Amino acid sequence: MALVLNEEQTMLRDSAQAFLAENAPIAQLRKLRDSRDAAGYSPDLWRSFASMGFAGALVPEAHGGLGLGPIEAGAIMEAIGRNLVASPFLSTSVLAATALMHGGNSAQQSAWLPKIAAGEVVAALAADESAKHRPNRIATRAEPKGGSFTLSGAKTFVVDGHVADLLIVAARTAGGVDDAEGVTLFLVDPKARGVSIERTVMVDAHNAARVSFDNVELAADALLGGVGSGRALLDTVLDAGRAALASEMVGVADQAFERTMVYIKEREQFAQPIGSFQALQHRAAHLYSEIEVTRAAVIKAQQALEADPSGSGRLVSLAKARAGMSTTLAVQEGVQMHGGMGMTDDFDVGLFMKRLRVTQELFGDDAFHADRLATLAGY
Repeated sequence: MALVLNEEQTMLRDSAQAFLAENAPIAQLRKLRDSRDAAGYSPDLWRSFASMGFAGALVPEAHGGLGLGPIEAGAIMEAIGRNLVASPFLSTSVLAATALMHGGNSAQQSAWLPKIAAGEVVAALAADESAKHRPNRIATRAEPKGGSFTLSGAKTFVVDGHVADLLIVAARTAGGVDDAEGVTLFLVDPKARGVSIERTVMVDAHNAARVSFDNVELAADALLGGVGSGRALLDTVLDAGRAALASEMVGVADQAFERTMVYIKEREQFAQPIGSFQALQHRAAHLYSEIEVTRAAVIKAQQALEADPSGSGRLVSLAKARAGMSTTLAVQEGVQMHGGMGMTDDFDVGLFMKRLRVTQELFGDDAFHADRLATLAGY
């Protein structure tokens, strides 16, 4: 299968890019940041985004969505990355939609998927519990209590957690903190008694939160999937998010590269554009090649996800690690080729570097995925 977008996927990406460039330019992120906006994103934009069909990209047509796949979701994420849009698309349309489609019963899907497609709700995945991504280490516990559960513990780095209408929480119902089995996923109302949420604005001005649970009562219908068998479901959800993030990082890298090329063609030294200097030309050519190889790796991972979500881990980790390295190169070169001004807030290139730092850490950085790739390969 070709490692490029087909015509329909390209049209989807370009449509999302045109919409976001007009309605959510980088100036909007600056406005949200500088005004210390309480939500950290634009609900009106989210509803408009949904009206275009983007929010329901992964949602089946039977529930009001487009019924598309990971490649199409990645195309939308690439447009989001190019514009640094503060949007709940990742948390809601990718992570939550994937969790509900793969683990939800018919009642849960009917209750939430149409609302996701319509842009009426924001959902958030609460999985990580430490500063670094360690999905196999879950201490949050859900103790059985008759036909219900009592949830206690804490989560960090919950993307869009403080504005969520629904939390999808990974908790332990059996075993020790590091055991592979005994993990269960739950649908939790963030307004339930015992749930505390603290917003943590990240360095890139995007949303995250710390969430704690103090003996939160969960009814039996809060269970997402089977008791104690949530590890595979969590891995599927995380891989969907990692592949989508890799696409966003491609968008970040691509836009940082394009802006840098414009700058070095305009900036003059010694009465000539600095882009005419051979050293910068070599660096630009190398960066372009790195971005295109990464783009192909990301599409390959998304093809694997669509074919077999449970067997795509190696390719997804390869794509996420590769995207982290290539985008790091892109934003570093961008800042350096802008000279000292590249470090100031007057230029947008610094905002791309900040977004890269967050997306690189979210759901595992280069080192995490290199280790995971080696482990999955049998080393």
